Amino acid sequence: MTSNPHPASTAREGQKDGRNSFATLSFDRDVAAPLPVLWQAWTAPAARAVWAAPTASVTVEFLEANTRVGGREISLCKVKGQPDIRCEVGWLELQPELCSVNYEVVSAEGVTQSAALVTADFSGSGERSRLVVTVQLSSLAEDMEAGYRQGFGAGLDNLASAAERTMVLQRVIRAPRSVVWGAWMNPEALPLWWGPDGFSCRTTRIDLRTGGEWVFDMIGPDGTVYPNHHRYGEVRPEEGFGYALLWGENGPKHADAWASFEDQDGATKVTLGMVFSTEAEFQEAKGFGAVELGLQTLGKLERFILSR
Repeated sequence: MTSNPHPASTAREGQKDGRNSFATLSFDRDVAAPLPVLWQAWTAPAARAVWAAPTASVTVEFLEANTRVGGREISLCKVKGQPDIRCEVGWLELQPELCSVNYEVVSAEGVTQSAALVTADFSGSGERSRLVVTVQLSSLAEDMEAGYRQGFGAGLDNLASAAERTMVLQRVIRAPRSVVWGAWMNPEALPLWWGPDGFSCRTTRIDLRTGGEWVFDMIGPDGTVYPNHHRYGEVRPEEGFGYALLWGENGPKHADAWASFEDQDGATKVTLGMVFSTEAEFQEAKGFGAVELGLQTLGKLERFILSR
């Protein structure tokens, strides 16, 4: 998606004889997820790709995704038998867990359909959070208001569902970002520390570049073998990457995941997020202690770095 799930794919209201039309639209959702989780689901490119398409008949292809102030996101909305819809988002303001502002330009076949300013306000406490989105819309070639209402409504429903099956782990590691990145994205180093306490890794093949993969077994303290396959999307050096988690080599996907790295007073804040494919898988992961085990993994990363 973009902040707006490609409204041009969901409704078109006809030409406006070259005259612009303006509208201010408001949307709100209460979400059964903590505020930090909702923020990650809204901003992390890997998570946005999960809830991008407003309906099952729409496919969204991301060409570029860089969620930072000054960064942009470009995607194509594809519907069989219709021209692709191009959406460009530019991030203007990002106040973590408080507010985001972005512009958005939608075009089809080289003709700009609309431009919008999108403001998202976040609040919440405990296990619940709230998102209020305001869209200041200018329809150019066509009247896009109905499409925006329908597309945003569907997209925010998808967002709420994705956030409610998202797990976010964070740790501040006492080392510069370049060092943390190097420990994570070095194919010789990663298998040495990955996994909870007492686990080890046995690698079949590993390529940590954009489009690469890591096929490996995690071996538990009792000798149980857990086959894994990570498929990497875009890798942005020292910033972050997204990847798919598969149950064994070329097995079914059980989560879309990402890791991001931020400077924090000479240390590095690491965020590891996962949108599980189903609510059942999310609940099962919580039940067997995935949060605690994931935090153990980040702790092993810090110990590995500090021991070098």
